[in-house]
Amino acid sequence: MPTPLAAQAPAPAAKTAIYSTPRLADGRPDFSGFWTNNTATPLQRPDSFQGREYLRPDEVAAIENATVRKDDTRVKGAPCAIKLRPGAVCPAAAGGGPGDVGDYNAVFLESGKKVVSTLRTSIIIDPKDGKLPPMTPEAKQKMDADAAHQLEHPFDGPEDLSTGDRCISGTGIPMLPFAYNNTYHIVQSHDFVAIVAEVMHDQRIIPVDGRPHGSVRQWMGDSVGHYEGDTLVVETTNFNGKRGWPLLGIGKRTDEKLKITERFRRTAPDILLYQFTVDDPGMYTQPYTGEITMWSSKDPVYEYACHEGNYSMPLILSGARADEKAAAAKNGK
Repeated sequence: MPTPLAAQAPAPAAKTAIYSTPRLADGRPDFSGFWTNNTATPLQRPDSFQGREYLRPDEVAAIENATVRKDDTRVKGAPCAIKLRPGAVCPAAAGGGPGDVGDYNAVFLESGKKVVSTLRTSIIIDPKDGKLPPMTPEAKQKMDADAAHQLEHPFDGPEDLSTGDRCISGTGIPMLPFAYNNTYHIVQSHDFVAIVAEVMHDQRIIPVDGRPHGSVRQWMGDSVGHYEGDTLVVETTNFNGKRGWPLLGIGKRTDEKLKITERFRRTAPDILLYQFTVDDPGMYTQPYTGEITMWSSKDPVYEYACHEGNYSMPLILSGARADEKAAAAKNGK
């Protein structure tokens, strides 16, 4: 089992000043505002930092400078940075070859410029090696089967595309950094906390009035919260199992037993420390815990125009049917 979040060893203290958490009118901690979880800290600990939980100041400077230089190089010339599906070839920034519409380049991406404020070497803090725990044999077998099926049947119908491609739901829970649009808007009242994600405008309405979980399974699960002093604790269950594999984005999965516990706590005027524990016995051999700095942002949440005019899905599927027709004609069938 992972170490309880409250018992995690703190990072080396850089300042001794005591921070006073701002309050709502009812006395509860105030997390409202715009926050971004964009970071240069990787999800899993690189092998070069094996056995080390924290970075030295010179390593922090090297990582952050390298990130800036990498972005400058990409914008000036080159290739794009993400592949949208297994087997895809990432074309040049100006677009691919004939018939290739191209892909995202660095102008559209949002690379992290800062490491997390705790100076950890990875977002994952438990297991202690900073890595995701092993998958269960059953989950690995199903994931491999899903991946193989997707390569053979990528566009048979809309259900073969990910929930992201279909613009149904975005980054999900836990709230991990994405390729772009990493801003979240938090709004609070006495009885509810609302979190709006910039990607696809996923919106979570979290009751904090003591009610139990509901019985309806949802794309982002059923969240209920409560306050423990200056910390907001949110527990989410009842996922519908229709999202792609977390962190992989392929296939479908069964996650009736999945439970995610999140903790939000302000540690400085511009820092909201976000911690999460994922207990997913249907996929991993043990729970894992992560920690991310959410920085206060002056940028608003922009419109995420996913599938503008609702043209993308019909065009993707009609293009696939056209390719099949052309292949059949070429083969004389």
